[in-house]
Amino acid sequence: MLKGKDLLGLYHTSAEEILEILDRTAEMKKLLTSGRKSEKTLAGTALITLFYENSTRTRTSFELAGKYLGAHEVNIAASSSSVQKGETLIDTGKTLDSMKIDYIAIRHPLAGAPALLAKNVHASVVNAGDGMNEHPTQALLDMFTLREHFGRIKGLKVAILGDIKHSRVAKSNLFGLTKLGAEVYMYAPATLMPKEIEKLGAHVCTSMEEAIEGAHGVMGLRIQLERQKGGLFPSLSEYSKFYGVKDKMLALAAKDAIIMHPGPVNRGIELTPSLIDGESSRINEQVTNGLSTRMALLSLLKEYREKNL
Repeated sequence: MLKGKDLLGLYHTSAEEILEILDRTAEMKKLLTSGRKSEKTLAGTALITLFYENSTRTRTSFELAGKYLGAHEVNIAASSSSVQKGETLIDTGKTLDSMKIDYIAIRHPLAGAPALLAKNVHASVVNAGDGMNEHPTQALLDMFTLREHFGRIKGLKVAILGDIKHSRVAKSNLFGLTKLGAEVYMYAPATLMPKEIEKLGAHVCTSMEEAIEGAHGVMGLRIQLERQKGGLFPSLSEYSKFYGVKDKMLALAAKDAIIMHPGPVNRGIELTPSLIDGESSRINEQVTNGLSTRMALLSLLKEYREKNL
């Protein structure tokens, strides 16, 4: 049983809760692969996807997760909402709450926005990415992908490479993976590495070889130009040359290592096309696992609401 009505990040989520979500994700994936897309688990409930930033994978998977489990689902894009008229996030939340919404999946450019919303609504709030803070459901699907392949999380080495400074995915993975006993190794240009992240449990590497050697999971991260100020690296071609993961690097990893990426991938920048499309890649499988994860989370939140609210 989850301990609260919301999922705002993995920093405050216990290992037991994470494992419960991963176990439920396995059940939901069996439903998906068997072709069952009309369950009634969430029948009589309503889900709002409230996105203040663009998204394809995350927003669509939340929408489909709700629909496949029988919820009424509505998408609200900030560009077409009353936000453009000056409405505050709290007022938007209270308006939706007055419509008896049960779940709100929110993506927002400001860190802490989902937590602020959660304090002001009765609905369950799920953080679908807040600024450079966290993206918990992405990390959960990444952990599920690793556990599905290796049968465990404890004892794995996971290399996270790329724009770590601006990555909410990297932070949520660091929190979640270390709670389940994995070792997280990070490598990036100095300008793209957060200061003192090793205090949160990361092993900060001085070379890509150090990060990838013996790794079970090799995770590339997108260069987030939209969040960056200029001058953090000379050019994309320079970044690709010195920091992009090349085919030969995979030879340093564990024999059964997998390639991962939260998407969208800048082909030839963070990873070579042959790695993206190769046998070791789980990038497309991560998308399926993302849908399964969000179905699992919504079903567990419903159980919490039924017993506690």
